[in-house]
Amino acid sequence: MRLIFLGPPGSGKGTQSEFICKDFHIVQLSTGDLLRYHRKNGTELGKKAKEFMDKGELVPDDLIIEIIRNELKKKEYSNGFLLDGFPRTITQAEALDKLLAELNLHLDAVLVLNVPTEELITRLTARRTCPICGKTYHLIYNPPKVDGKCDLDGGELYQRSDDNEETVRNRLEVYEKQTKPLIDYYQSKGLAYFIDGIGKIEDIYSRLKAILDSIKKN
Repeated sequence: MRLIFLGPPGSGKGTQSEFICKDFHIVQLSTGDLLRYHRKNGTELGKKAKEFMDKGELVPDDLIIEIIRNELKKKEYSNGFLLDGFPRTITQAEALDKLLAELNLHLDAVLVLNVPTEELITRLTARRTCPICGKTYHLIYNPPKVDGKCDLDGGELYQRSDDNEETVRNRLEVYEKQTKPLIDYYQSKGLAYFIDGIGKIEDIYSRLKAILDSIKKN
């Protein structure tokens, strides 16, 4: 299966992606991870990307597409992939369509995880991080055993600057503006599937899995 997964920050996309990849034997393809890999290993594509990243500029779409092209030719993607972090714009979606056509591949579905804004704010602003080991907690869903202390090393938990309410609301607004045209684009192609992202992790996954099982049969 070849999938794109869309969902706002705090929607639980990362957790659900792990389940999907495990059950459907596909590989998660994160453009952010790929860029970091190429940069760290000093590949030709990494050197090109580094020039833009060092200036704080966005890596051009054609360079990201080239990186994705190289990945999709690898054997581990033969059973499919779950694309995370790309595309983010209509232009990128059109470039991806062109690339997949060149490789004689097609998308099976674009999964859209829906969570109300106020729920996302609750989830994101209640995150706490250990400065020593980096472990994250959630004051509501996954609190530490001792208030304000990391279970592993006793580090004083802190709230990341990008987890305060004002920053979170801004991030969600940016996501909404960026992603809505993309959702409309894939909906017009009959590829968008909407999933209710509220509830227990296993319940959300059962909704996702039911959709994917249905697509796989057809």
